[in-house]
Amino acid sequence: MPRYRGLTWDHPRGRDALVEASVHRGIDLTWDVQPLSGFESTPIEQLAERYDLIVLDHPHLGDAVRHLQPVDELLSGEFVGPSVASYRMNGHLWALPLDAATQVAATRADRVGTPPRLWSEVVALSHRAPVALSLAGPHALLTYMSICVALGEEPTFDATETGHRALELMADLTARAPRHSLVLDPIGLLENMVSDDTLAHCPLVYGYVNYARRVTFTDAPSERPGSRPGSTLGGTGLAITRRCEVTPELLDHLRWLLSATAQESFVPAYSGQPARSSAWTSDQVNAPVADFYRATLRTVTEAWVRPRCPGYIGFQTAASEVVREIVYGEVAAAVGLDRIAALWKGIEHE
Repeated sequence: MPRYRGLTWDHPRGRDALVEASVHRGIDLTWDVQPLSGFESTPIEQLAERYDLIVLDHPHLGDAVRHLQPVDELLSGEFVGPSVASYRMNGHLWALPLDAATQVAATRADRVGTPPRLWSEVVALSHRAPVALSLAGPHALLTYMSICVALGEEPTFDATETGHRALELMADLTARAPRHSLVLDPIGLLENMVSDDTLAHCPLVYGYVNYARRVTFTDAPSERPGSRPGSTLGGTGLAITRRCEVTPELLDHLRWLLSATAQESFVPAYSGQPARSSAWTSDQVNAPVADFYRATLRTVTEAWVRPRCPGYIGFQTAASEVVREIVYGEVAAAVGLDRIAALWKGIEHE
């Protein structure tokens, strides 16, 4: 049987279940890891030359698709929200929805009581407890886009009134946020929430089931009761590169990883965050993690899917820097939104 090499991200959620599954199933598949930021700094074509399997996020597809093999025939069953749709392009499925995640609200309920459900309630909470937005790296733009969705307008990257409102809200909350939180990525924010009392609430942070025993996760905030919770889909997909020699044994292994058996028991047992709908609604899966999945199911179901065009990742990085400049008061919102619009026009769209 051939030897396979895969690349995933360096966190128990992205690593442990995949490594253990290879041992459990007796397949010669070795997993290397790199930080999440590595997927933005290393061109996908370089990774595809070295690895047979790559765990990636759907916005990378625009640059990655020409280096991948379609995986349409491997998918069966129901998966939460747009997890499957986010990996479909040009009439094919290019990655298997291995892990489902989106931005949700995280609260130290022992400190603040009932988590806020509306953005107006988030603002009110920020006057009496430490509240922080996720602004590091690409998350400044992701937070901005999610707030636009909550305010009733999916992002077009043009300068709109909704965009102005979203930035005003972000600037207002950031003015009272703990200074140390401004440089923390989602894992850093959640680590901070469980390690001390300097942060009580993050209204938008990518959900990590690994922290559910100390942090209360709920749906992302809405603008008004019953309206759409604004959130931008995350999660990861498992892709097969063109260099990979696909065998029946490998296909069986990948099908098993997405099966109800693996997603409802094996993956959660090894720090994973499943994508299969049956896992998100399972009593067995929810019980040990304080109903993490059920409590955020509406948000992942209605999450907004980012563009998958070539060059999007570079746009996301540059636009995030502009959003931070606006939120920190270094650039006027009108000027910054025009810069974001120009960055968007400068890449090849779908």
